[in-house]
Amino acid sequence: MQRARSVGNILAVMLVSVLMCDPLCNARAQDWAKERLNKSPRHGEWVDLKSGERTIKAFVVYPESKNKTPAVLVIHEIFGLTDWIRGVCDQLAENGVIAIAPDLLSGQKFEDVDGARKAISALPKEQIKADLDATADYALAKIPACNGTLAVCGFCWGGGATFAYANENPKLKAAYSFYGPAPDDASKVANIPCPVYGFYGENDERVNATIPKAEELIKAAGKKYEPVIYKGAGHGFMREGEMPNANEANKKARDDAWARWKKLLAELATSK
Repeated sequence: MQRARSVGNILAVMLVSVLMCDPLCNARAQDWAKERLNKSPRHGEWVDLKSGERTIKAFVVYPESKNKTPAVLVIHEIFGLTDWIRGVCDQLAENGVIAIAPDLLSGQKFEDVDGARKAISALPKEQIKADLDATADYALAKIPACNGTLAVCGFCWGGGATFAYANENPKLKAAYSFYGPAPDDASKVANIPCPVYGFYGENDERVNATIPKAEELIKAAGKKYEPVIYKGAGHGFMREGEMPNANEANKKARDDAWARWKKLLAELATSK
């Protein structure tokens, strides 16, 4: 019963994320993202993971390091594991961590962005959690370069999933939720084992309206939640701010968010 309730909570958060995801949160393959990835000196590769009876794909990028490093599980947007998300993995590796992003649409094909959105919306709740668990377990047990420290991050739909998954995996040392809806019930924060760091755009009230309740719940549960709202930024500013035609507010928000995230990643590297 407890497991069913936990999985149900994850699904509820993800469904809210789907409804809240801005239409402009469009992460189709971008030449600029692919070009940056192709120029990276770091090693990136696709791996097959066992998730129950299924096999899923995940993209892994390794930092250039002489020491073992933490791993960060990257949960993609509602549009799937795009070139931009793979680029985020590379940028995480550039900052000293192993990044691993499961393709939650492994084995599925769709013709356009709307098809990807519908495919993710239709994923069984148990399958989503199983795939995230399989990815986390793979990072900790099958990647020799991992030092045993695990964190999770996600964007838009994946930002909501990140907050939900933080309540489900006791092995996590940190969670970084980017403009995903925050929890609205005490049961959805009771088991969070790590600090949760939120990154939000000022012009995204649909998501930001969920922050105060989450702050109240997490404070009552004795947990740590640190949301930051970036002035003038819209939903999806981490991707939008990286695009060649980015507006100044999104570009600055992305730069400021990365500066904050880099410090947090450095702290993760020294956590035990």
